[in-house]
Amino acid sequence: SSVIIAGALLARKKKVIFTYPGGCDIGSRPIDLHIKSFEKLGIRVKEEFGYIMCEADEIVGNDIHLDFPSVGATENIMMASVMARGITIIHNAAMEPEIIDLQNALNSMGAKIEGAGTNNIIIKGVEKLKDLSYNIIPDRIEAGTFLCCAAITGGNIRLQKIIPEHIKTLLNKLEEMGCNIKIDKNEVILDAPKKLKAVDIKTLPYPGFPTDLQSILGVTLTVAKGTSVIVENIFENRYKYLSELTKMGAKSTIEGRTAVIKGVRRLSSANVRATDLRGGAAMVIAGLNAKGRTCIDNIEYILRGYEKLDIKLKSLGADIYIEE
Repeated sequence: SSVIIAGALLARKKKVIFTYPGGCDIGSRPIDLHIKSFEKLGIRVKEEFGYIMCEADEIVGNDIHLDFPSVGATENIMMASVMARGITIIHNAAMEPEIIDLQNALNSMGAKIEGAGTNNIIIKGVEKLKDLSYNIIPDRIEAGTFLCCAAITGGNIRLQKIIPEHIKTLLNKLEEMGCNIKIDKNEVILDAPKKLKAVDIKTLPYPGFPTDLQSILGVTLTVAKGTSVIVENIFENRYKYLSELTKMGAKSTIEGRTAVIKGVRRLSSANVRATDLRGGAAMVIAGLNAKGRTCIDNIEYILRGYEKLDIKLKSLGADIYIEE
């Protein structure tokens, strides 16, 4: 998150000093696209003693071509250039719903941005922004997590106040797996079968299958009938959770960016650890299916990304608690 703050601070103060970001160890997460984009906007960037120092006398709009549709870089460019002199055009921009939401929020503050949700975003610099009160969009990854909780337990769930279109690729896969899904304007009802069916998935930038739901659906596939194949195209180190799941009886093999999962009847309880945020959520989902008591260590990752997860799962009938 330290990187994402940089764009906003540069727009406001024309100067920011930060270090390389931390976060989940899910593979290479370079920030070169952020740095190159800042330089395109006339921002001087210097690295010294582990710090990245960015400063500009004036931020000037420019054409920026992203090598990859990075969500973070797209957001950073939008925020850094929102009060720049002139026009900034982001080519090969990320198209995630969060990008559209950021555009809507900034425009509510007086910004002039258009094109979010497409490959090209145009930002016309303004002199200042105003205060706003804004409701952000629902968390599509949290919604997907609860759907998979219901799927792996053969249960049913009604999710309200969500945007079904944002999780369409997951809903399609869950239907392929045998789940009965009803979609309304802002809610999804899922009834899971007694036995799920295996499916194949490939992660891709939006509107493709999201990498953040790969481990969430992956753990669900460990008890599906048949063999599933996952291809992870975004982060190369996102299969750590599968190694933990072998302790619970899951059967999988990994070769490069491909994982092959052979479904078992049911998982068994074990002591496991959260390897990262979504991998940790996968352990929780596995524990809901497993016979016996599952203990998950290193849950700081999970708590960082899910608010009151234990309380919400308890309301659905889960036997779960956090040891202090």
